[in-house]
Amino acid sequence: MGHSEQGPSDEIRVKKTDILKDFQLFFFSMSRLASFPWTFLENDLQSNKSSEFISDILKQTCLHSLCRRFPPSVRYRRLFLSELIRRQEAGGCDPLDELYDALAEVVGAEDTTECYKSYLLPCGDAVSLSENVALISEGTTGLVTWEAALYLAEWALDHQQAFSGRTVLELGSGVGLTGITICRSCSPDRFVFSDCHPSVLQKLRANVQLNGLTEQKSPRVSVEELDWTAATEEQFRQIGADAVIAADVVYDPDVVGSLVELLSKILRSSSPDVLICSTIRNPETYSGFKQQLENAGISHHVITGPVSHVFPYNRLSSIEMIKLYR
Repeated sequence: MGHSEQGPSDEIRVKKTDILKDFQLFFFSMSRLASFPWTFLENDLQSNKSSEFISDILKQTCLHSLCRRFPPSVRYRRLFLSELIRRQEAGGCDPLDELYDALAEVVGAEDTTECYKSYLLPCGDAVSLSENVALISEGTTGLVTWEAALYLAEWALDHQQAFSGRTVLELGSGVGLTGITICRSCSPDRFVFSDCHPSVLQKLRANVQLNGLTEQKSPRVSVEELDWTAATEEQFRQIGADAVIAADVVYDPDVVGSLVELLSKILRSSSPDVLICSTIRNPETYSGFKQQLENAGISHHVITGPVSHVFPYNRLSSIEMIKLYR
């Protein structure tokens, strides 16, 4: 009898642990506040009339050591804490001093144009990235993380053998999420990040360093400027990539021609596995890309199958990953 009585409370404890993990994942990746599991919190506050769960949430978010080192934006933390206070007051619980102390700390702080997003890996590590608060700034979209980069990182975590012990070249690395995840979890021998926009390269180098990756220790890492219109087959032969990856590089019809030409050079210089992952925002642009691949004598097949849900992002987005070959 005692065992069956304990069952539901065990289930609630497990559920609470999962919900706390979700709050932490969403908070550090600066996910939309509407996506948080607020209903569970509301129900807990109503049934227990205690702020204990809010205190646990605080410990996993604003009071966590990761928030001290790599804090989400001031505005985001302010909105998050205000929402926690609103829920607590609606639940009729006693005020929680640490909650108001945390809010007071961010109310007086000054907003900056940069902040940190951290993506928690299954191994317990975090990939922390300095990102721009504005979505598109300085004339480039490379300064934020797009959905396809997160999807490709999840695929890599599920298929670590595709990168283990190999030399990997990433095109259009942006802020570095996919590449850093592969370096931290998939044991490549060497990883070459690349991009062409100076401010993106600057941020990319900073993020690579931030996550403890260097040329000196394994995996050997470098960040290189790669102008798609000027790159040569000789450059790619020197890199000697066994795998080439790119995420969210097919968003602008003006650069599709240069990209296809670049991919032709890569496939001619050696025979790497080439994976392109795209969020299909404009079907016309994407089908134009595939048509140009075909015209250049490059075949592809779509990689299907589910990926483990590791990172929080909009899974309703249309994302496709293709493998290229001649």
